[in-house]
Amino acid sequence: MPYNFNTTTPETEKRVDALLAKMTLAEKIGQTVQVFVHEGNRAEMVTRIREGQTGSVLNIHGVRNINALQKVAVEESRLGIPLLVGTDVIHGYRTIFPIPLAEACAWDPDLAAETARIAAEEATANGLFWTFAPMVDITRDPRWGRIAEGAGEDPYLGAVLAAARVCGFQSELSNGHRMTACPKHFAAYGWAEAGKDYNTADLSERTLRDVVLPPFKAAFDAGAGTVMSAFNEINGIPATVCTLTLRKILREEWNFQGVVLSDWASTKELLVHGVAENLREAARRAFLAGTDMDMTADAYHRHLAELIEAGEIPESLLDESVRRILRLKIQLGLFEKPYADPDAAEAAILKPEYLQTAHKAALKSMVLLKNQGGILPIDPAKTRRIAVIGPLADDHHEILGSWYGIGRDEDSISILEALRAALPEGVELTYIQGCDIDGKHPASTISAVTAAQKADLVIMVLGEAESMSGEAHSRAHLGLPGKQQFLLEAVHAAGTPVVVVLVTGRPLVIPWMAENIPGILCAWQGGVRTGPAVADLLLGRENPSGKLTASWPRAEGQIPVYYAHKNTGRPPDGRGGFQFDQYFHSHFLDEDHTPLFPFGFGLSYTRFDYSDLRVLTPKVKPDSALKVSVKISNRGDRAGEEIAQLYLRDRVGEVTRPVKELKAFRKIALEPGESATVTFEVPAQSLGFHGLEMRYKVEPGAFQVWVGPSSDEGLGSTFEVVA
Repeated sequence: MPYNFNTTTPETEKRVDALLAKMTLAEKIGQTVQVFVHEGNRAEMVTRIREGQTGSVLNIHGVRNINALQKVAVEESRLGIPLLVGTDVIHGYRTIFPIPLAEACAWDPDLAAETARIAAEEATANGLFWTFAPMVDITRDPRWGRIAEGAGEDPYLGAVLAAARVCGFQSELSNGHRMTACPKHFAAYGWAEAGKDYNTADLSERTLRDVVLPPFKAAFDAGAGTVMSAFNEINGIPATVCTLTLRKILREEWNFQGVVLSDWASTKELLVHGVAENLREAARRAFLAGTDMDMTADAYHRHLAELIEAGEIPESLLDESVRRILRLKIQLGLFEKPYADPDAAEAAILKPEYLQTAHKAALKSMVLLKNQGGILPIDPAKTRRIAVIGPLADDHHEILGSWYGIGRDEDSISILEALRAALPEGVELTYIQGCDIDGKHPASTISAVTAAQKADLVIMVLGEAESMSGEAHSRAHLGLPGKQQFLLEAVHAAGTPVVVVLVTGRPLVIPWMAENIPGILCAWQGGVRTGPAVADLLLGRENPSGKLTASWPRAEGQIPVYYAHKNTGRPPDGRGGFQFDQYFHSHFLDEDHTPLFPFGFGLSYTRFDYSDLRVLTPKVKPDSALKVSVKISNRGDRAGEEIAQLYLRDRVGEVTRPVKELKAFRKIALEPGESATVTFEVPAQSLGFHGLEMRYKVEPGAFQVWVGPSSDEGLGSTFEVVA
C-alpha cells in the first residue's frame, strides 16, 4: 500500500518533541534551509551541514556523493539529523518513460502509478528520497513549455493521474526505502499569461478552486508529504507569499500536514516581483505566509534568527515548520536508514522489466491523429521500399523529452533502428535526415525528394527537440520548427504516400499536415523505448489506443482553446445574440472556433460503435450517484482498446457552468466483433461547483450527459439532481 505522509502517530510525535526540545534556534532554522551543493560551494556547505545549518540538499547525484554529505549530517553534526535529499524525478530516473503529457494520453492511472513506482525504486536505490513531482498544473495554453510535465487541460483527469502518480512514488519499495512526492506548482503556474513561463496568473478564485486546485487536493488525499509553491503571482500575490492558497486553503480548509517548499530561489524573487524591499522582508513574508522551507535563496538562513529575535516572527511558528520537516524525515525512515547501498545502486536501474514497462507506456501514450484510406498499418508484403526522412528519425536524445533525469542517449532506441529491426527481409529501407530540427543548417531537400520518389511509402519523423519544451521553453509559434515544414511539403509533392510521426512535447499547430498528409501518429517524446513502440504501431503489431488530453489548436490565435469552455450569451453556433437583423456571436472571422484535434480524440485500427445509452438513475439525490450504461462494440477486424468518456453539463446554475465536463472514463478491451456494456457510476457530490459565496455546492436541476469516444462525439441523454 502507498504510504500516507499526511498522517502521523503518537510515537512519531514523541520523537519529534524530543528532537525539538534539544534544538537551538540556529539548528531549527537550519532545518528550513535547502541548498544546492556544487564544487564552488562544497566546502562551505559541508561546514554548514556539520553545524546543523542545513536540512536539505537538492540536485546532487551519485550514491557515494550523496552518502558522503549524509554522513556529515548523521555522524558529524551535534544532533545527527539526516538530510532530506531531493531532485526532479519527473518521468523516470534512469529508465525514462514518456513525458507526463504523453503518458496522460494512455488514460491509465495504474500505468502512471507503475512508472512512478519504478522511478522511485531507481532513485531511492541511488540515495534520493524526495521527488519534486508530480507536476499537476492544469494548463490550456500549449505555448507554455511546461505543458509537457502535466496531464493537460482537464481537472478531473488531472486529479485522477495526480493521485495515481503520488501513490506510485510513495509505494512500498523493494529496497526498504521510502520516497515522498511533491506535487507542484502551488498554484496556477499553468495559467501564465500568453503561455510565457513564470508569467503572471490572473484568474478568478472560482476558476482557481474549480479548475486549478482539484489535482492538488487529489494528490494530498493520496498522501503526498510535501508541496512546492509556484514561481508566479496569483492575482497580484506571488505564490510564495499567498496566504489564500498556503494558509486558508492548504492548511485551514484541507488540513494539509506536510511540508511547503519554495521553488528555486523564489523567495529571493519576491524582490523582483516588487513585494519585498530586501531579502529580510522576503523571508518574513514567505515564512508568515506558510512556506516552511526555502530552496536555495538563503533568505531563511540569513534572516530568520533576527526576525524571531525582533518579534516579527514567533518562534512557535518556526517550531511548527520544523515539526513538519522532522516528522517527514522520521516517516521516510531516514534516521534508521539514511544511506543507500552503493553496491546495489547500479543493479537497480534499467532492469528488463522496467524497460518492458517503458515500452508499454510508450505504446499506450501514442495517439493516431489521422489514418486516411487505411494507410496504416504498413503491410510489408505490399510496401517493399520505404524512405525514412526527417531530423528525428535516427535520434536517441530528443525522444527522451525534457527533465530526462540522468537518462542517457545510449539507453534509447531510435525510430530508425527499431524499424530496421522490425521490417522483414526484402524490404528496402532508405534513410535521409533531410534537415536539422531548428533550421541552423542547410536542408538536403533534393536527396530527400529523390529518396521519396524511389519509395513506395515515406515515413517522416518530425517535431521538436527536447529543449523546445519544458521549463523556460515557451513558444509563440507552434508549427514545425526550422525548415521541417518546407521539407514536408517538398517530399509530399514528390507524389509518394507519406506518413508523419510527430515527436513533440506539446500540441502543435499543423493545419497543412492535417489536411494533406494521410497518416499522422503523435509519438510525443516517448522515452527510451520510443522507437520500438513506433515500429510496433506503424507495422500493426499493436493497435493505437491513446487519446489526447490537451486540445490541438488550428492556429495560435485560437489559444486558449479547450473543450470545457463557457457557453457565453452568444455561443459560436449562432443561437442567441440577434441584433441589427443578424446574429452576432462568439467566433473568429478568419478561423474556425473548434480545435484541430479535440480533447479525448484518438483513432484506432479498428472501429468502435456506441449504442443503447441508458441513464439508470434519472433522478439523483446529492448523497447518491449517477449511473449510466452504454454498449460498445468492436466492428472492425482487429482487437483493440477503447477509452469511453462520460461528460455532463449542468444546464442552469447560480454561476455559469462549462458546456461539458469530463466526470468519468473507462478503458475497455474488445476482440473483433465483441460487444460489452460499460456502466459508469458518478458520485453526485462530484457534480458541484463553487457558487456565489465561494462555497462548494451541488445544485438541484437538469443535467445533460454524453458518453462517447471524445469530447466532440457521443450519445446524449438527460437526468436531474433532486434535493
